Amino acid sequence: MSAAAVTVQGLGKQYTLGAAAPEGHLRERLAGSVLGLARRLGGRGVPRAVAPTIWALRDVSFEVASGEVVGIIGGNGAGKSTLLKILSRITSPTEGRAEIRGRVGSLLEVGTGFHPELTGRENVFLNGAILGMGRAEIHRKFDAIVDFAEVERFIDTPVKYYSSGMYVRLAFAVAAHLEPEILIVDEVLAVGDAKFQKKCLGKIGEVAQGGRTVLFVSHNMAAVQRLCTTAALLEKGRLVFRGEPRAAVARYLSDEGRVRYIAASAKTEPYVAEAELVDAQGGPLPRPVITEPIGLRATIHLPDAAPGTRFGIGVLMADGIPLFTSSLDDVGLTLPAGPGTITVTAVVPAHTLLAGDYHVVTCLWHAREIVDLQEPAFSFSAATGDSALYRIDAERKGAVHVNCRWEIA
Repeated sequence: MSAAAVTVQGLGKQYTLGAAAPEGHLRERLAGSVLGLARRLGGRGVPRAVAPTIWALRDVSFEVASGEVVGIIGGNGAGKSTLLKILSRITSPTEGRAEIRGRVGSLLEVGTGFHPELTGRENVFLNGAILGMGRAEIHRKFDAIVDFAEVERFIDTPVKYYSSGMYVRLAFAVAAHLEPEILIVDEVLAVGDAKFQKKCLGKIGEVAQGGRTVLFVSHNMAAVQRLCTTAALLEKGRLVFRGEPRAAVARYLSDEGRVRYIAASAKTEPYVAEAELVDAQGGPLPRPVITEPIGLRATIHLPDAAPGTRFGIGVLMADGIPLFTSSLDDVGLTLPAGPGTITVTAVVPAHTLLAGDYHVVTCLWHAREIVDLQEPAFSFSAATGDSALYRIDAERKGAVHVNCRWEIA
């Protein structure tokens, strides 16, 4: 058996609510010091009650073998990003330990490790040096990195002028092509465009086939099942399942089951504020039946004018495999140029789905870049209702009903 590339024992990370993280930038620490001095001078130096704390991770233990590809899944606030930051040495644990055996390449959030004043070219060499690469080695791989990232025209432009999609493309290309022994990728790929996401997933597959270790957080359940050898499910900071990806995804999606989505907070880019199932009259539909139409309604908020923003939905089966997708493009409709709030509804015709559990994905994108992806936004169970299909045969297989034409000669 391969030696462990990552060993985690009793890992925990505690944060104080309302306090700045001690790992912040120097300017943030200075700002905190100045603020504290100002408060003392202003007579606000009276000791306050102990601030409440929260455990982002607690008692997490596991090993990752060399060459293993591990998908890390879980809902918002489960501790996924905190775990990757500890493994990447960006933050330190409150308790426990994490041992990494090998050179690590990380892509955790847009622009991580990039200096905004430096050009794309300079940042490639800077990141390569951080990873321990010699200048000659970076030179050999430079053209492949730029070609993969599709930023040739802007490679000598300071990255502070890059769009979020350009940032992601170049950062991922550097992390993947400079051949770290352990590649750690957070769900930043959800920011990029669909075509590049597919390209990145292909590259992760190549990295894995090359025998390197990969840990990545993803909301793309199909990708987790396709690429990963194992998956780890986090819930409220604790590791609750580690094993075969299909089983991990099924458990995650069943636990995430909810019939309505509400955004946690407002955003500066277009986003889905709410999404839910509705009946023919527009009322909430917590338990649909397959003999009636099922409406998938989303309330979209456009903070600023954003002409060309597009919207679509996807329906996943219980194990996260996509069943079908649909978008406003299919029927020639477009969202208003904004700003404003608009409600859109996609109606699944009666007698389309078979009884079972399903998950709904919502996606907003502009040009080639995804601006808001909820995968899944919410889940539901469809009941049979008074369906002739189930009176005829109670053992229906599959997820959809296809009204085939039959003939007997």
